[in-house]
Amino acid sequence: MFGEGGDSAMPVAGISSFTSEKTQARFARAYEDMRRRRWPAETAVIDVPTSFGSTRAYRIGGEGVPFVLLSGAGGNALSWHRYMHPLAAARQVIALDPVGEPGYSVQERPLRDGRDWANWLHETLTALDAERVHLVGMSYGGWVALQYDLHLPGHADTITLLDPAGFGRLSGRFLAWIMMGGLAAFSPTPIRRLAARALHNATLLDDDLVRLLRASTGFRRRQFIPPEFTDEELRKVTAPILALLGERSQMYDVHVVAAQIRAQIPDVRVETVPEAGHDLPVRSPDLVIDRTIQFTAATAK
Repeated sequence: MFGEGGDSAMPVAGISSFTSEKTQARFARAYEDMRRRRWPAETAVIDVPTSFGSTRAYRIGGEGVPFVLLSGAGGNALSWHRYMHPLAAARQVIALDPVGEPGYSVQERPLRDGRDWANWLHETLTALDAERVHLVGMSYGGWVALQYDLHLPGHADTITLLDPAGFGRLSGRFLAWIMMGGLAAFSPTPIRRLAARALHNATLLDDDLVRLLRASTGFRRRQFIPPEFTDEELRKVTAPILALLGERSQMYDVHVVAAQIRAQIPDVRVETVPEAGHDLPVRSPDLVIDRTIQFTAATAK
């Protein structure tokens, strides 16, 4: 939601968890309150066993190859609350609480590299009878989506990337943006709203996501910072890609990243969204929904 996090620049990680039963219960209250008010009531709730731990999945919509929604670091399925009904009008939707992130998934084994993340996702989707999917990943979730295609090609019919991680080095500017956003989330509402504009972070205007962030402070996230994709890796991507990048992305130089994606990924469309930064999925949900539906429809097999 607010950005990337991790304990190491190398792909080594541990097991994420809440610090106590009390902090977990506090988070669960905030999560359930938001789910009750902002989540489609008709959504099926499924807890999927995997070799990395239990994964919470939500399913809504009709038939066909489903959208699978992958949140960013520190996020969970509820990050997609604006997306569920509009996307479900086009096809089935599956939203996941990734293991190792604050949510209802329970991590039991470290995810140490991209292959582990690909295997976790494949185990989850296999249990959900989703042999083929349209992946939609924001930030860290975009990195996971590309790892899935690199390690298990042929299962993703399309991938939509929303200001994805794994491109360019994480800068001090980006880390400062994360820290300032976190501090602003605990500020009084008028100050938080001013900070949202100053930081170009629309997430700070979403009261429910902010309450969920506050409640997640008792969660210790022990995932690695995703390494940069090499040009060789990008040339191996097989799925058609739609890359939506924030014009003001705090994560990297968007023009450099757009050029790299266009030059290296074989089947790709790239769009830079004006005024959006790394907050793209929260700032511009209508645009993202429209582009994603059109893209998947145009490339349907």
